[in-house]
Parts: sequence; structure tokens; C-alpha cells
Amino acid sequence: MSVVPVRTFGDPVLTTPADPVTTFDAELRRLVRDLFDTLESERGSGLAAVQIGVGQRVFVFHVDGVHGHLVNPVLEFPDDEEQDGPEGCLSMPGLYFDTVRRQHVVARGHSDRGDPVQVVGSGELARCLQHETDHLDGVLFIDRMDTPRRRAAMRAVRAAPWFGGPAPLVKVSPHPLYGK
Repeated sequence: MSVVPVRTFGDPVLTTPADPVTTFDAELRRLVRDLFDTLESERGSGLAAVQIGVGQRVFVFHVDGVHGHLVNPVLEFPDDEEQDGPEGCLSMPGLYFDTVRRQHVVARGHSDRGDPVQVVGSGELARCLQHETDHLDGVLFIDRMDTPRRRAAMRAVRAAPWFGGPAPLVKVSPHPLYGK
């Protein structure tokens, strides 16, 4: 088992877009295993490679009994239905904030061996797939919040025991904010 430390909010790797995976080899399969081991150890729902300092477009997930991984994911939204509810992040441990996301998503990508994969999700699974894909784009869920929620979240981050530095600049998501 190889559990890797999870990077926390403020680490620049979390706001840097990840590179597409071009080689599907034993090293990639080892990365996926490390991500799963770390996710299990942290008791999370999803974990992106950037959260352990690896700038590749890979994430793992385990939500409501559905688990898997996606390499080079691309999301599609079959409708405009939204959900608004609590969301957390292993890179912001112990903090949860209401965040608007799409209710339904179709995620397409590849396995760690290069085979095509499709995951269709609703509710919490859809939230997780969107959250982890955002990580690969250098977008944090705090970037998706409206201004009042973002300010409240930043106050909580600055007060968190794991936060040890000046607050990084929070950018506005380049993706459309849901609910607007």
C-alpha cells in the first residue's frame, strides 16, 4: 500500500492545469493504485493526481458503492438540472460548503490501460466527477462559489488548523457558474 500526502489549499499545484496522459504504462497504473490507496486512507469520495503533486489528468472515485478511475476525462451534461449542497475536498480537510453543481453528468475518458471508459452519474456521483475534473483543470470548488459563499469559505480556511500561510488569491472559475 502506498499512501501519499495530500496537498492542501495554497499549494500552487492545485491551481495548475494538469497535462493529458499520453503513455498508458506500469507507471500510470502505479499512480492509479497510489491514488486509490490514498483515497481509502483519507476516507474520501474522490482524489485527483494533482492533489498528490502529480500534474497528470487522472482521478479516482468511490461514491455510493461506485468506484473507478478516469484518465483524460471530459464531461458532458445531458440537461441543465442543478443541485446545491455541501461539498468538501481532501485538500481543504474538515471544511464543507454549499456549492452549485449539475445534477447529471456523463464522464468519458480512458482506463489506466487506455481503454475507453464512460461513467454516467447523478447526485453525489455527478458532484464528485465534476469536482475531480475541476481539479485537473486547476479549478477548486471554492472558485465555483458566489461571492458571499467564497468569502465565508475563505474565513473558514484562514481559521483552519492545517492552513499555515497567507491566503492565496482565489480566482473566479473560467467555467460558467451554475445557477447564474
